[in-house]
Amino acid sequence: MQWVYLACAIVVEVIATTALKASDGFRRPLATIVVIVGYLIAFYMLSQTLKVMPVAVVYAIWSALGVALVTVVAWVVYGERLEPPTLLGLALIILGVLILKLFSKSPLH
Repeated sequence: MQWVYLACAIVVEVIATTALKASDGFRRPLATIVVIVGYLIAFYMLSQTLKVMPVAVVYAIWSALGVALVTVVAWVVYGERLEPPTLLGLALIILGVLILKLFSKSPLH
């Protein structure tokens, strides 16, 4: 179940972060509500995950997948450019998480 919580936390955090840009500095009420509620839900889900998984591994997965998904959403929704250094950096972040997951001696349940 902790993997479901973590996946939900990541997806909701990506939605909240995307809405943060759409909020225009908290000037748009609907987007601002999505940001606030989204982050509350995301952190609640993350807290449930941390009950049974190591914080270092959870945070690595959360941040890496969050960064990668926000980058894709920014590209699709806002037309932001993905330059080669950006893609290389994302690949290295994801590779780092895979190394943690595959070679960590911490129990990942």
